[in-house]
Amino acid sequence: MERKSLLYKICIIGHFGFGEELLNGQTIKTKIITNELEKQIGKNNIKKIDTRGGIKILLKAPFQIFYALKNNKNIIILPAHNGLRVYAPILAIGQYFFRNRKIHYVVIGGWLPEFLKNHRITKKSLYSFDGIYVETNTMKKAMQKQGFSNVYVMPNCKELQILKEDELICSFEKPYRLCTFSRVIKEKGIEDIVQVIEEINSKNEKNIYSLDIYGPIDSHYEDQFCRMKKKFPPYIKYCGTVSFDKTTEVLKEYFALVFPTRFYTEGIPGTIIDAFASGLPVITSKWESYEDLVDEGINGIGYTFKNNEELKNLLCEIAKNPEFIIQMKKNCIRKAADFTTEKVISDFIRNL
Repeated sequence: MERKSLLYKICIIGHFGFGEELLNGQTIKTKIITNELEKQIGKNNIKKIDTRGGIKILLKAPFQIFYALKNNKNIIILPAHNGLRVYAPILAIGQYFFRNRKIHYVVIGGWLPEFLKNHRITKKSLYSFDGIYVETNTMKKAMQKQGFSNVYVMPNCKELQILKEDELICSFEKPYRLCTFSRVIKEKGIEDIVQVIEEINSKNEKNIYSLDIYGPIDSHYEDQFCRMKKKFPPYIKYCGTVSFDKTTEVLKEYFALVFPTRFYTEGIPGTIIDAFASGLPVITSKWESYEDLVDEGINGIGYTFKNNEELKNLLCEIAKNPEFIIQMKKNCIRKAADFTTEKVISDFIRNL
């Protein structure tokens, strides 16, 4: 037990937002990974440093890193763009003084390969890390092209309540219920799907689809979205946010999830994992790592990135043959098993 404790003594440096209920992807994934590590290794072996707080916190970074390296065998960091530019060089320098420490960077999202092309110092720092954990094989290949040999695939994961086959809802009538389940922001394609649904329904005597929008509204988008809501027809609604333990219960009632993202460098979106656990096929734009997650025609179907006309035609075809979507539901819950926290974190621990 003592040997295991020494080997697995870990400091996690990430965006925890202690004292706040933050629903952004970075905070959610940081907490999910930490909670599962505490379950599998023990809370006494985990130390946490919160990077939330802007420039004031970043100024404390050298002291935080010294503490982490001095007192822990493994350092795990989960910063986004600005945090990485600060923490990576300091950690790389710290390795010269604490040579028996291991540094692991868990990447949230799919942005890193492109980001490193324009950030030479950060890139050089990451070469010295023991592990860089990216969400998809597409990202791993992109990193390897830049000369990295310390890259591993660690898919996004969640504490899932996966439906059983006999719990699936497989009977639907028009209007077919669609939903989005992500941050409410233009870049997630909210305006695109609203426009497409309105166009489809306006050309038919009866409504073909309804759309429910879930998720926290981005503060920079709030005014614009409020103006949009006032113009929503009755078949489009904003439904607020859903607590983690109610996600499956809410999503299982829908025909399909729509993910019209305009972020080309998405990694493994948590919203699609939630959809799979709820037996919900996805209709999604083909972002860079689309094929790493969605099996075309098996648990979802994609359309050309940012091509609203193709999305509209796809939805029209699906309405003519809804069984095409319904038949995918069993495949979705099978796919969800690949993204449980227990499985993903167990694999991660083997690299510590």
